Amino acid sequence: MGLLQSIRRDIRAARERDPAATSALEVLLTYPGFHARQVHRLAHTLHNLGLRLPARIISHIGRAITGIEIHPGARIGEGLFIDHGMGLVIGETAVIGDNCHLFQGVTLGGTSTRRAKRHPTLGHGVVVGAGAEIIGAVTVGDNAKIGAGSVVVTNVPANATVVGVPGHIVAYADPGDDTILRLPDPEWDIIERLENRIAELERRIAQMEKNEGGSVPTPIDEEQS
Repeated sequence: MGLLQSIRRDIRAARERDPAATSALEVLLTYPGFHARQVHRLAHTLHNLGLRLPARIISHIGRAITGIEIHPGARIGEGLFIDHGMGLVIGETAVIGDNCHLFQGVTLGGTSTRRAKRHPTLGHGVVVGAGAEIIGAVTVGDNAKIGAGSVVVTNVPANATVVGVPGHIVAYADPGDDTILRLPDPEWDIIERLENRIAELERRIAQMEKNEGGSVPTPIDEEQS
């Protein structure tokens, strides 16, 4: 894909995924994620030519303007949409596939000081929620979704939804018919039981107050009976 076609694809990605985008001109002039992506194009080209210092300087200027830090060495596919973007960090050896969607505060970070692959690889169509951290040379499969605030340190299969700290899979999507298979979540089950228990206790207290101190059977009494 040529440069102009690729830039048009970036604009189209913003208009497709952000209902607030009313025109291509609005995206072109006011979307920092779009600006950061274009700055990265230039910095990445210089990086590949071996002009590492000029590439870093341009990247640094882009970060100052947009609040988005993308290392010149990162490899980014077509149609990336950075939504809002403030505080987003993409490391040197990160690889991002086509049609990905990243929200503000996302970190694609590394865990090693070695000069090797140490940042994540995102497949095509991946969505990463606000404040999520994907750390290390892990792979996130195509069309996976990472929930806001999650911390991912292991590989994520395609079409999976991951939430939590550390991130764990809670659902799979079937790309063939848009069916979502939700997996058991023990932590959520415990929280739900606690919420139900609290609601039951509140009901009993309200009943006691209504009876003006009348005796209300406790759960222990009911079990004994």
